[in-house]
Amino acid sequence: MATLLKGFDLVATMDAERREIPRGSVLVEGNRIAAVGADAEAARAERVIDGEGKVLLPGFVNTHHHLYQTLFRNVPGACDRELFEWLGFLYERWKGLDEEAVRTSATIGSCELLLSGATTTSDHFYLFPKGHAQIFDAEVEGGVRSGIRFHPCRGSMSLSKKDGGLPPDSVVQTEEEILEDCERVIARFHDPRPFSMLRVALAPCSPFSVTPRLMRETVRLADAHRVLLHTHLAETADEEAYCLERFGARPVDLAEELGWLREDVWFAHLVHLNASDVAKLSRARVGMSHCPSSNMTLGSGIAPVAELKGTGVKVSLAVDGSASNDGSNMIREVRQAMLLQRVRYGASAFSARDALYLATMGGARVLGREREIGSIEPGKAADLIAFDLSGLEFAGAHCDPLAAIVHCAAQGVDLSMVNGELRVVDGRLVDESLGELIPRHNAISQRLASGR
Repeated sequence: MATLLKGFDLVATMDAERREIPRGSVLVEGNRIAAVGADAEAARAERVIDGEGKVLLPGFVNTHHHLYQTLFRNVPGACDRELFEWLGFLYERWKGLDEEAVRTSATIGSCELLLSGATTTSDHFYLFPKGHAQIFDAEVEGGVRSGIRFHPCRGSMSLSKKDGGLPPDSVVQTEEEILEDCERVIARFHDPRPFSMLRVALAPCSPFSVTPRLMRETVRLADAHRVLLHTHLAETADEEAYCLERFGARPVDLAEELGWLREDVWFAHLVHLNASDVAKLSRARVGMSHCPSSNMTLGSGIAPVAELKGTGVKVSLAVDGSASNDGSNMIREVRQAMLLQRVRYGASAFSARDALYLATMGGARVLGREREIGSIEPGKAADLIAFDLSGLEFAGAHCDPLAAIVHCAAQGVDLSMVNGELRVVDGRLVDESLGELIPRHNAISQRLASGR
């Protein structure tokens, strides 16, 4: 079926020229964009969506999350701790996860992302409680149910407290178990075809959560199956001190030693970088997930995103887990990214458009999908979002409608289309049954967060 999205106040394409088309239209045929601008307006379509008073953008791409953490928002005892203490406290609650909890939280978190503009999300799942060796499958099921374009990462931890790590024994696996299951989930779930709705990456939790051998073996496995690699890196000053003490190297240097400075790798955070780090990361053309709200909540610092503009580092935006953000709101994260860079570098250092680019083409580049998503161009996937500017919060802000959705703190989208399918209309999920999961999600959360 052809859909004409017609007469939007502005269509922000995020293409190579970053074209912005006033009174713009987009024609969708099937799951792809067929025409943009004047060519679209001349087309006939079975369905027409009126864009008056609205701004149309490519869907946002969230490149780092821990969806299970929607069960652990605002947990007393965790909210005011820094990363290592925060992890130690919450691992004792996360060890109670089971398939239902993971499946339900993945759906809830993905729906929140859809309502706030994300049409694609990655997720980093690295907890495997004893007796639940295939719990990753439940996460995939939950994310897929929401209708979002999904990039789950099969994470891993092999070092528990007894080995000098942070998590309890009950949530780590042996290296043999990890590698075997990585093979299994790639074979079962990874779809490398163009416009795929489901792709898998491999993602040790961090270079200090697994052995150097497993970091290298994960690279070997990723090469064999041509999948991406992901991990946390350089998030806190404590991490830097830990790596220096344990490995005799700072985090970026350690990643280099382990063979992880590569174009098919992306790192979450990269907060604590020096000039040498930036040079190495730029030469390797790695990707980065900037997580401003999480970094602020945990007091981790401000990532040098403005400094990375113009380098070889591919920078994207992410909400991170809801236990360190307490939300999965993508447009809110766009605003936080803009504001946080201004705090560090000044008001002219980072614009609303800079932040929106991170959330669209920035994310597409990090996930290796810049030819398919991230901009509004003929031949690309029909992943589109619209913001309605008729609300009270936008009164007086229409001189620059694109910047208005960032500066005036938009909270959610009016419309979301993923792969040509409408997922949000009039600010509500099309599949109303998804909302029925909330009471069950709350019950699971109360049980797990209390340590039961």
